Amino acid sequence: MRETDLPARRLRTWIRLLRMTRGMENHLREYLRVNHDTTLPRFDVMAALYRAKGPLKMSDLSRQLLVSNGNATAVVERLEKEGLARRVPGEGDRRVVLAELTDKGRDVFAAQAAEHRGEVDRLFSMLGHEELDALRDILHRVEEASDGQNG
Repeated sequence: MRETDLPARRLRTWIRLLRMTRGMENHLREYLRVNHDTTLPRFDVMAALYRAKGPLKMSDLSRQLLVSNGNATAVVERLEKEGLARRVPGEGDRRVVLAELTDKGRDVFAAQAAEHRGEVDRLFSMLGHEELDALRDILHRVEEASDGQNG
């Protein structure tokens, strides 16, 4: 293959990665909707709150999830109405709002996460350790190069 074909191959690779990612994301959205009556954004918010070692600032939550404060707040409000999360004012600064999962929310998320993990495992079941290592290494190299170009 000639060197001039390299830009076209890179473009085709990008399109394939994008198509695959969107397809898997859509599959997981549908899986969460059908099997857990929830949405991917709700799952992502609950995952971030679950991983937090304590109450998480709403601004940190939105930054972690790469969504607006308004989007994160709307999801947390719905979780709060269902008894899955709670918001508490920050100590010393009433402008700061913290969010955390309730015990019920932690239990609900733990069950969802276990099944989600199984579904992701099924999506990647054709890959073994060596292939996953190679894929991780390639993606890491691309990410580092991208960070260098954006930073």
